[in-house]
Amino acid sequence: MMIKYERPTSHAAHWARRIARFAFGLFAAVLLAHRFGPLTTPHFVALAVFSAGLAALAVVLAAIGFVRLWQVAAVGGVASFVALLYAAIPIGAAGFALNEYFSRPAIYDVSTDTVTPPPWIRPPAAVQGWLKRPATVTPEDREAQIAAYPALTGRRYDGALDRVYQGVKIVAEKTGIRIVDEEGVENARADLEDMVVKPDDAAPADSEPSDVPIPLSRPQTMPGEMSPGRRSSDIVLQGEWRTLIVGFRLDVLIRLREEAETTFVDMRVASRYGPHDLGLGAAFANQFLHALDAELLGIAGD
Repeated sequence: MMIKYERPTSHAAHWARRIARFAFGLFAAVLLAHRFGPLTTPHFVALAVFSAGLAALAVVLAAIGFVRLWQVAAVGGVASFVALLYAAIPIGAAGFALNEYFSRPAIYDVSTDTVTPPPWIRPPAAVQGWLKRPATVTPEDREAQIAAYPALTGRRYDGALDRVYQGVKIVAEKTGIRIVDEEGVENARADLEDMVVKPDDAAPADSEPSDVPIPLSRPQTMPGEMSPGRRSSDIVLQGEWRTLIVGFRLDVLIRLREEAETTFVDMRVASRYGPHDLGLGAAFANQFLHALDAELLGIAGD
């Protein structure tokens, strides 16, 4: 008499595959909606965490499926393997974010000038939702930045303000910064206009000395009219930058300051949402400044 052995089925393995598929689909949908659609960062983070939790549950069920396969040869090995593949993306993204969260300081605003950071032209405003954060940046935050990113410093270039300004605009366009506001741009134009004499303004050969046009001094702003970190001779550009894959929003401020025969460039980068930028601000500031060094190669100072 022939005995036919019927293999049991691992329901845990099949449920693992279903849950992992849903977790992967949810993560992909919210990622696309955040990067290209209207989904805001607080909602994205909440849904991504929920997706990672479902993926973790799928991994546990998949492990049970493998154990059942080993013990009683239960059907479900393939389902458990597929579940692990689907769960890898949400869990991997969450694991990377957690690693950056705990290995980087809990700050959301970095500046190359930690003493007098350049003030925003228009302070960024966004509804934080459940991602609450301090309203102001404290000296302790700046000290944490210095300890974590000691190489994040401004740049000095042996070039005129207008030349460095043009380089900053080129690099901003290449790196994907969308400029939303500018102040002090006339300071760069004034340097060029002071060197040009228009034909209509030139004095005739037989004119009296009193007929010669007298150049007017550049208007100066009273010291009390400018906030700390700003001078009337500065050029300030404010823009917005988004990460390539996820689409996190960062607000960017670039300050150009002419000092003697050189121009000093400072940056300030802040994440739009949340109390932690996961190191994105310092990474982008370094990326921009290195690109600016390459663009202005040959006129970089100490």
